[in-house]
Amino acid sequence: MLIASVLQCVAAMAMAMTSLMLAAAEPATPTPAATQPASLAVPFKWKSSGSLIKPVSDDTHKLVSVKDPTVVYYNGEWHVYATTANTRGNWSMVYLSFKDWSEAAKAKPYYMDANPNLRGYHCAPHVFYFRPHKKWYLIYQSQPPQYSTTDDISKPETWTKPEDFFAAKPPGAPRLWIDYWVICDETHAYLFFTGDDGNLYRSRTRIEDFPDGMSNPEIAVKETRETLFEGSMTYKIKGTGTYLTLIEALSPNRYYRAFTSDRLDGEWTPLPNADTYQKPFAGINNVTFEEGGTARTKDISHGELIRDGYDETMTIDPKNLQMLYQGRDPSIRANYSLLPYQLGLLKLIQAEN
Repeated sequence: MLIASVLQCVAAMAMAMTSLMLAAAEPATPTPAATQPASLAVPFKWKSSGSLIKPVSDDTHKLVSVKDPTVVYYNGEWHVYATTANTRGNWSMVYLSFKDWSEAAKAKPYYMDANPNLRGYHCAPHVFYFRPHKKWYLIYQSQPPQYSTTDDISKPETWTKPEDFFAAKPPGAPRLWIDYWVICDETHAYLFFTGDDGNLYRSRTRIEDFPDGMSNPEIAVKETRETLFEGSMTYKIKGTGTYLTLIEALSPNRYYRAFTSDRLDGEWTPLPNADTYQKPFAGINNVTFEEGGTARTKDISHGELIRDGYDETMTIDPKNLQMLYQGRDPSIRANYSLLPYQLGLLKLIQAEN
C-alpha cells in the first residue's frame, strides 16, 4: 500500500510538472486590447485658404507684412496676436479679434505699440492662459524672451510691462535666440526656442515657480540650419501620452517638419512621412489651395496649430487639425523684414494613401 501511494504521488507530480511545462511553452491568452487613443495620421494633405489677414496701415503704421501668428478661441471669438513689419523694417505686434474666419479681413487692428508698455521692438508672440495664476501670458522676443500678463485677452491695452525670463543671457543660449514657446506638463513649465543654427533649445522651471527659475538652456534637437531653422511649436496630442513639436525648415522653400516624444524633457524623434521637403508635415508639396485660388505662396512658414483649448497644456485634437500660417508672394524679392507676409489657414483634408 505504501509503495502504491508513493507511485501515485510521483505520477501526480509528473503530470503537474508536464502541465506547467506545456503552459509555459504556449503563449498566454491575450487580454482584450485597450482602445488606442486617436493619434496623428501620416502623411498629411492640407488645403489652404487665401490670405485671411493682411497688413493694414494707418497714418502712423506703414506696414508691409503681418506674420508669426498666435491664436486662441475664447469666449466665442478668435483672438490673434501677430508680428508686423513696417516700411522701415521695424518689428512690432498687432491684435485682432473676430467671431468667424470670414470676418478676419475686416477685423479692426489694435497696434500693440499703442500700449505704452509695449512700444519698441517686440515680436513673435505666443499667448495662453496660465490656470495656476488665472492670468493670460503673452510671450515674445525683445531679443531675449520676455512676457506680459493680463486678466483679459480681449483688452490688449491692459498687457503689463515686459518682464525677463532670465536676469542675463544664460550659458547654453545661442547667439541669436528667437521664437519662444511655453508649454507645461503636470510638474514643469518648459520654454522652447530656436537659434537659426540648426538646434532646438529648451529650459524649464517648476510649475509653482513659473515664470521664474528657468534652467540654463540645453539642446533638445540638433541638426543643420537648413533642416531645422526657426518657428518651433510644441503641443500635447489629445487622448495620448505623446507630444508633437513642429519646426520650420529653411530650404528649398520654408516648410514644417514634425517630431514626437513621450516627454517634454525627452528625446524627440522625427515623425515618418512628415519630416522631409518631399513629405513634410506642411509644405508646398502637400498643400493645395481653395478652388479658384492660386498658390499664393511657396513658403508654409511661421504659424501655429489651432488648439483644443487655450491653457498652458497646449493641447491639439488630431481629428481637427488646422494651422494659421504666414505665406508670401514668391515673385517679390526684398530684404527679409520687407517681405510681404500675410496669414492664411490650413485645414487637414485627409491622410494621403
